[in-house]
Amino acid sequence: MISNRMRLAGRMLLIVVAMLMAVSPALPAAAQVSGPVMHHPNLAVRTVVSGLTTPTMMVFLGPSEMLVVEKNTGIVQHVTDGAIQGAALDLAVNFASERGLLGITLDPNFASNGYVYLYWTCKAPAPPADNPFYPTQNECPDTPELGADTNTTLAVPLRGNRVDRFVWDGQSLAFDRNLIKLRVFQHDGAPTPPGQGDGAQNPAGNHDGGVITFGPDGKLYIIIGDNGRRGKDQNLPNGPLGDGSPDDQFGGPDPDDAHLTGVILRLNNDGSTPGDNPFFAAGAAMGGEVGENIQNIFAYGVRNSFGMTFDPISGMLWTQENGDDTFDELNLVEPGMNGGWVQLMGPSGRVNEFKELESTFGARTLQQLRWLPANIADSPQEALSRLFMLPGASYSEPEFSWKWAVAPAGIGFMNGRGLGPQFEGDLFVGAARLTLEGGYLFHFNLTGNRRKIAVDDPNLEDRVADNLAKFDITESESFLIGSQFGVLTDIETGPNGNLFVVSLSNGVVYEIYRR
Repeated sequence: MISNRMRLAGRMLLIVVAMLMAVSPALPAAAQVSGPVMHHPNLAVRTVVSGLTTPTMMVFLGPSEMLVVEKNTGIVQHVTDGAIQGAALDLAVNFASERGLLGITLDPNFASNGYVYLYWTCKAPAPPADNPFYPTQNECPDTPELGADTNTTLAVPLRGNRVDRFVWDGQSLAFDRNLIKLRVFQHDGAPTPPGQGDGAQNPAGNHDGGVITFGPDGKLYIIIGDNGRRGKDQNLPNGPLGDGSPDDQFGGPDPDDAHLTGVILRLNNDGSTPGDNPFFAAGAAMGGEVGENIQNIFAYGVRNSFGMTFDPISGMLWTQENGDDTFDELNLVEPGMNGGWVQLMGPSGRVNEFKELESTFGARTLQQLRWLPANIADSPQEALSRLFMLPGASYSEPEFSWKWAVAPAGIGFMNGRGLGPQFEGDLFVGAARLTLEGGYLFHFNLTGNRRKIAVDDPNLEDRVADNLAKFDITESESFLIGSQFGVLTDIETGPNGNLFVVSLSNGVVYEIYRR
């Protein structure tokens, strides 16, 4: 009989292996697995498209026709019957870190208007080495540049994340209009503003979000991460120093055009602002650039996300949100939600653990030197009292979280009974890192009112998986339905009723089907 001590020792050895794999996710060729595996006896998986380069998202044009976007190449690949037909478009992207060609969605009236929307990062000449703290351009021209790409971190304009509308003609995509341009440039080691304590901050290219989707209301939803900002959208109404001083060398902490980050935006399909947005009146009363941006916000207080989708049964919006070292989340997002970042990650009742773990593990910086973990509140009441609440905003606790970050990525609902009635309306969640499971696929049931994650494990009644280390899945093993999927960035129900998933690291689109 195996003792508890031996079980724990074995589990800790597996955790160490997983963490080593997370540091260097590309395994030697001899250690590579042949492909993904489903752990449910009724389900199987097969490859439907291969040979892609860092694919991120996909859309179906028909039963056997799709467009797949590639992060690092800027190419929108046209695929029919599983074969890549060639590039429908080749954007000149900056793909450093988490940038590049990130998102794609179709207009609700695509059959009649042919509109396709892309979220991507454009490039610009890098600033000179003797003054690297200011980009050479404020934004790229509206008409996209095509062709060669770059992974030079600083080779972007200030507002180089953008959403554009294109028109599909059956073979290629033609530019129609730009809808919005968002912050991307990150270099906070600038000597101005003084006193921020971040002179050692290196340039970065992460927390760009990038998922776009239309809701059942016909509106376009866009998610962008915080870009390392520390202003009002990150629940620091007076900036990182607390005295109202600028957030960075470009201003802030107000969410002007250069600082609108860490939010979910809701737009009409032409980029205009819906009058029923939750902060439309508040923004109108405020006026100016900041007021116009606030009018576009559907939710804020978001750190970063690679997954956003609508429940096909309830019509409600769900996201996953990535913590730094702790408390990744699954969230039901209602209009006007304040997600709590940077004051909170995970349930507010666990803020003491959030502070302790972020203060003692890893870089101990929350990935940004301007507001360190030591500043996190000491009680739930203190944390909640610090939140920046726009008129009509409400704080929302996560529906599920992991004590240590497991790094979820793409999420999607099973729309219909293609996998069997037991999976109808269920939520599937993929991995953003290669860990022990080689890229997990989680499966969650929702409660009858579609507002919570259903659990039958008494250890999960608090909807927190108390795992043992970063990237470990302890206490959430019962949700594991697939392994070895790699970095899984998109999950969609196909026209045939099966589930299709995009693996960025494997360069593959997989199809999950009923045996």
